[in-house]
Amino acid sequence: MSQIAKRSIAIRNHKTSISLEDEFWSSLREIALTEGTNLKDLIAEIDNGRAHANLSCAIRLYVLDHYRLRARMPAHGDSSHERI
Repeated sequence: MSQIAKRSIAIRNHKTSISLEDEFWSSLREIALTEGTNLKDLIAEIDNGRAHANLSCAIRLYVLDHYRLRARMPAHGDSSHERI
């Protein structure tokens, strides 16, 4: 069973609390690392572009979209896509 962790963060000098399952926090940190940014800046970016009233929901959808896009990409070195 996944635990929900609530964390406080300041976004553009406004404090807010975000409740996410541990797996989403871990995934968000991984995404920030691969994009060369930090967790706070990534959350601010998600907050700035969100279409949903709830920031926690917007973060979950961002993580889901990130991994969906990765799943659609051909695997690096996949011989089925190489020219002969």
